[in-house]
Amino acid sequence: MKPRTAEFKKTASRTLRDPQIQRGLEAVYSNFHVGRQRQAVATPNWEDQQDRGRAIKAHTIANLDHYLAMLADNVESNGGHVFFATDAEEANRYLVDMALDRRVESVIKSKSMVSEEMGLAREFESAGIKTLETDLGEYIIQLAGETPSHLIAPAIHKSSDQIATLLGVEAGEMSKSKSPEDLTRLARTQLRPHFERADMGITGVNFAIAETGTLVIVENEGNALLSTAGPPVHIALMGIEKVIPRLSDLPVFLRLLTKSATGQAISSYVHFITGTSQLEEFDGPEQLYLILLDNGRSQILKDPYLAQTLSCIRCGACLNACPVYETIGGHAYGSTYQGPIGAILTPQLHNYKAGLKHPFASSLCGACGEVCPVKIEIPHILLKLRERIQLTQAETASNLSLERFGFRLWAWIMTCSTRFQTLSRWIRKAQRILFSKLVLQLPFSPLKYWTRNRELPRLPPESFRDLYQNRRDRE
Repeated sequence: MKPRTAEFKKTASRTLRDPQIQRGLEAVYSNFHVGRQRQAVATPNWEDQQDRGRAIKAHTIANLDHYLAMLADNVESNGGHVFFATDAEEANRYLVDMALDRRVESVIKSKSMVSEEMGLAREFESAGIKTLETDLGEYIIQLAGETPSHLIAPAIHKSSDQIATLLGVEAGEMSKSKSPEDLTRLARTQLRPHFERADMGITGVNFAIAETGTLVIVENEGNALLSTAGPPVHIALMGIEKVIPRLSDLPVFLRLLTKSATGQAISSYVHFITGTSQLEEFDGPEQLYLILLDNGRSQILKDPYLAQTLSCIRCGACLNACPVYETIGGHAYGSTYQGPIGAILTPQLHNYKAGLKHPFASSLCGACGEVCPVKIEIPHILLKLRERIQLTQAETASNLSLERFGFRLWAWIMTCSTRFQTLSRWIRKAQRILFSKLVLQLPFSPLKYWTRNRELPRLPPESFRDLYQNRRDRE
């Protein structure tokens, strides 16, 4: 799904004016982020765990071709099939053709950010294949005709009233209760028949173990298990960066992921899928297909510094700690990946033009880098991407020229004490007019967005130099 950068300011402004979304975003910090802080304090050697996770990821990315080949060989030796997709279009075409050849009528799908990146559900629907999201948050979003607003909690911006209305319309009757338990029970009633008759199940993959060909899926609802155990065909989608070398590497990533994502000691379910179902097993897919998606990831690998972006384990901790995300929400980014990780991943996966505004949607406070479980240097990557965007995009040439002019003017003033003092005195005398609301809100005012919700500090009537000189004159 290509990002909609042009809508960034418009969507962000709409979010700021929506009290319901603002209340939902408060829960991101108070629930997920605070829970993550507690788990970090309660976990022995948390810093060492982060360092180990970072080191494993760095080693894997540096040797990605080797581990992907090992993973593919082991998946196939376990009875599965592997398809390397260069981009989303190729992956979608492969899966749609497969479904049509098998005369698939219904597909159930558990949470997968890669499938959102591919726009897979829309492709299936266009081909006449009914596709149903089974993760509760994703199901709500599907009913609303929206996209996820958070990596972990896609419907965080919805109120219980809104959810009750969506589920009630689908059920043909409004729920009498709006408690989370009753709404979940209603959604379960609606989803259960689809699990029983689905022809194909699609899931994401949290980690793929090269050593054994095992796919690891972490969840809390049980819908991913039903999506793999019931349908005869299981499609597992993953970006090529999700591979890890050995089974012994997995425990550190499970600790980092679950504690950082939701503040849980461990998720409710951790599934290990190694090949297809065997004769002695009563459930599991008859056929397993692993789709390894590149879609721009190989391009990221070309820069040794930016390659650490692919270490991300999609925990969402950076979103939960980010003051910008907590203010404007996920839909403002207009892309599959939101928040700080989206701000550095989107421009690299697509191109700098497609994610033109994402790296600038940050206060550079550094909170995202502090909470990242694998210590991705997000703030520094944001700065690097800002520099590249400014230097490589022809569309920003006018802005770049204006910025250069501004800095040259600033340097001209600051390198001469006489010019600096003269300008300071002039601004102090005219600030009542210059800093009035009428002037600051003019269309051409560079400060109009800043002062819309903030007070601009007033300059004191006298400078320090004047105060010091007056004191010396008195003495």
